[in-house]
Amino acid sequence: MEHHPQASFILAAFKSRDTIERAIDSALAQTGVSVEVIVIDDCSPDDTAEIVNAYIDPRVRLIRLEKNRGPGGARNAGLVAARGDWIVILDSDDAISPGRTARMIARAKRADAQIVVDNLDVITLDGETKRMFEEAELSKLETLTLPAFIGSNVLFQSEHNYGYMKPIFERRFLEEHALRFDETLPIGEDYLLLASALAKGGRCAVEPSAGYTYYIRTGSISRVLKLHQVDAMLAADAEFLKTHRLDEASMAAQTRRHRSIEDARSFIILVDQIKARSLTGAVRTAWGNPAAIRHLRMPIAVRLRRLMAPLNAIRRFGMSPKTMSRTTPGNTPHKSKG
Repeated sequence: MEHHPQASFILAAFKSRDTIERAIDSALAQTGVSVEVIVIDDCSPDDTAEIVNAYIDPRVRLIRLEKNRGPGGARNAGLVAARGDWIVILDSDDAISPGRTARMIARAKRADAQIVVDNLDVITLDGETKRMFEEAELSKLETLTLPAFIGSNVLFQSEHNYGYMKPIFERRFLEEHALRFDETLPIGEDYLLLASALAKGGRCAVEPSAGYTYYIRTGSISRVLKLHQVDAMLAADAEFLKTHRLDEASMAAQTRRHRSIEDARSFIILVDQIKARSLTGAVRTAWGNPAAIRHLRMPIAVRLRRLMAPLNAIRRFGMSPKTMSRTTPGNTPHKSKG
């Protein structure tokens, strides 16, 4: 292996036995660029590490963590070990096209950029391939700015946002600004690293063509939000604002993002209360944040209407949730189907 590869692939792996070879093989198949592939096994209980260790290609390196550090921690371990000029983040269940890395490095050099993002092909659960963004849309973006990036990452705004993009970073830029993944985040660590890099003045070029293949899989952590994940996102965003000084446009986008995360938090609480048949709790949540109701979909919406029929009376007569809990006979509604 070359002592100084042009690109270092960082693959954080946890229980990835079924997909890790596809990811590694796609990295090794890169054309027009020298690479190293660093796989960080995050204490997988399966034979992920053994599969990686079986590679005889000297460009593949395996790092086995002594304790589970999550996706951010595993990637940080890879960043410490990386020797390439460019850092390429590749999820262990995804893949990239052979010419992607060379194409993105060339794009970065033309734009004098330290970061590059590109389009993605999405493989659905039924095997259908969809392009995530219209190429014409991305072609209009010579660079991805911080306000545009934050503004795209407003929850419930669209099915996909720029946070799904898998950037490559100039390693020297990351090191100069001491940029690393937030290890406290169970989800959204990719978003925060790119936002921080942009806030530090990084220039992010946009490659409109798709070179990254994103596989949707059952149970993916990025598809279903949990309350503790949302709380971690709020805490990380608060720390981001303490660390970086944002311009007016970026701050306006951040305010919209914060509001959407708060709405998501209320929505998750509301759903949990509906499942627990807590009328009082559901009413309080809906009263405190009506936006949470708008995010409900079937069949939860049907259950909500059945559970919260008295809510219309609250709004009609101006009763408070506290008054409601006193005047409604019983706090536990009768069981109903659906």
